[in-house]
Amino acid sequence: MAYIQGFLLAVPAENKAAYRQMAEDSWAIFQRHGCLAMRECWGVDTPEGKETSFPMAVKRKDGEVVVFAWLEWPDRATCDRAAEAMQTEPMMQDMPEMPFDGMRMMWGGFEELVRRGGA
Repeated sequence: MAYIQGFLLAVPAENKAAYRQMAEDSWAIFQRHGCLAMRECWGVDTPEGKETSFPMAVKRKDGEVVVFAWLEWPDRATCDRAAEAMQTEPMMQDMPEMPFDGMRMMWGGFEELVRRGGA
């Protein structure tokens, strides 16, 4: 089964176009290094919680939107090789500054447990 890298972050609403462009530009790099699929999802229903919530997890500020994203890799080894290669990837070095606060971004790697439907 595939290996999934998941991401959760907060993006200022006015930076939506810049974030979309960064994601679009990143896809070519990820794909070249073996990524099978990428999803970047702009939050439209991320309610505040009392104990936990997406907004609390990213310390969302006024005017920010929660983004939930993931990359699908064939396996962890491919993902790890890509991460290493991207440290010196020229296109990554030329990317503009991130349109969000990277200190509040979280990510992790996950092995699929169940997969049904989808492409």
